[in-house]
Amino acid sequence: MKTLLCACAALAMALTAVTARAADITGTWTAESTAPDGSTFQLAFTFKQDGAALTGTVQGPQGDAIAISDGKVDGNKLSFKVSFNGMTISHDGTASESGDEIKLSTKSDSADFPAREMTLTRVKAAPVPAGTAAPPLAPQLRAAI
Repeated sequence: MKTLLCACAALAMALTAVTARAADITGTWTAESTAPDGSTFQLAFTFKQDGAALTGTVQGPQGDAIAISDGKVDGNKLSFKVSFNGMTISHDGTASESGDEIKLSTKSDSADFPAREMTLTRVKAAPVPAGTAAPPLAPQLRAAI
């Protein structure tokens, strides 16, 4: 009986460790992509992860951000779709252990847009210089404290 309890405890700890390493990809990411004509352009991805659900947008050089759909996160794996100009592009990726890079594969339902590979890099917030005062609190927030 003790052996069974020890085995269950070890299994529970192992599963907890795997769950703790799951990526949180919430934030802004950038990537360089290649157009069918060979030119390159920048993309900005903004993700919001809520458990296994993933929402967000993709913004390219054309302007308006495009909402992602069918977004899912499972451990360090992610998938989502983007639809525009009558085509849907499926994205599948893997987040690095550090959480600062995502290797992403794309596949379109249109022959005009071939499959691609790209690397997304997390945009990190600029550090606040030492000795810099924090911005003042809004009056409503100050009153609530």
